[in-house]
Amino acid sequence: MNDDQVRTALNDLNGMRDVRIRFEAADDCLVRTALLVPVEDDGLTKLTDGTTEYVVDADRITWIEIGPPSPHR
Repeated sequence: MNDDQVRTALNDLNGMRDVRIRFEAADDCLVRTALLVPVEDDGLTKLTDGTTEYVVDADRITWIEIGPPSPHR
């Protein structure tokens, strides 16, 4: 995947769903109540849970799971 494809896949996140991303040769990354951070000057694709930002390396993603609304909110 490239950054544009990842942004398209994650575009509908509204802070009510969890996202699990599997990277090549790495553990999964789970972001609860995820939001896609708008494009910033650095051009990086980022997710946030409202507290922490996660930088996403689109080239290393093998799959993305977008879960149902999170009961953790």
